[in-house]
Amino acid sequence: MTRHATRSADHSHQSNRPDRTARDAKLEALQEQLASSVAALVTGEDWKQALVFAAQFRSRSFNNTMLIYRQHLAACSEGRVPHPTPTYVAGFKQWLALGRHVQKGQQGYGILAPVTARMASTNPTAPGSWRRLARGEKPKSGEVVRSRMVGLKPAYVWDISQTEGDPVPELPHPALLTGQAPGGLWDGLADQITDRGFELRLVSSAAAIGGANGLTDFLSRDVSVRADMDDAAQVKTLAHDLLTAPTGAA
Repeated sequence: MTRHATRSADHSHQSNRPDRTARDAKLEALQEQLASSVAALVTGEDWKQALVFAAQFRSRSFNNTMLIYRQHLAACSEGRVPHPTPTYVAGFKQWLALGRHVQKGQQGYGILAPVTARMASTNPTAPGSWRRLARGEKPKSGEVVRSRMVGLKPAYVWDISQTEGDPVPELPHPALLTGQAPGGLWDGLADQITDRGFELRLVSSAAAIGGANGLTDFLSRDVSVRADMDDAAQVKTLAHDLLTAPTGAA
């Protein structure tokens, strides 16, 4: 009976090996694809476009954003999606929860998903004191338990253009504040900017500062704010830039 149980356990372990090998191969392929995608960004303009695109997918890491972009572009060239730029991506179950389903024949975009594990320690401030808890294992008395990333695994997402079903609620978009700001607020913020050694200047439009509402330049030590916004938006922008200007400036 013991031998039979051992053989069953060995057989189960061996049957998992092909799955693990296939997963490792997919993971290696994704990492190679990521490396080639980053290597293709050879100019400053390439990096600028990549960062602008990544900013549209803030819930994704830069690495996964690059993977999604490259695979979506390939899907567009093959005629599987209508546009070269993805707009809204989610996992299979996430799309089902939104009342949509992946169209038959559409391939998902491989991304790198974190693998987490429960770690326990009686001395959390000592890095080497943490041990990994087995599945279902309870911590010992006095141990602190935290979840930590221990690796990566392949996962898949699909762009909305690869799905069909219920309309997706429109996501809220940021909008500039309108109207007047409280009296004296601009002057108070401006005084703090200049006290930190920065010069405050108004520029004609966002085009003058790379499309931003405001810009803090640490080399020239000046803070620029768009003049073509309402007072409320200008004050809000100045307050934001004040937070980025370090104290103790000469």
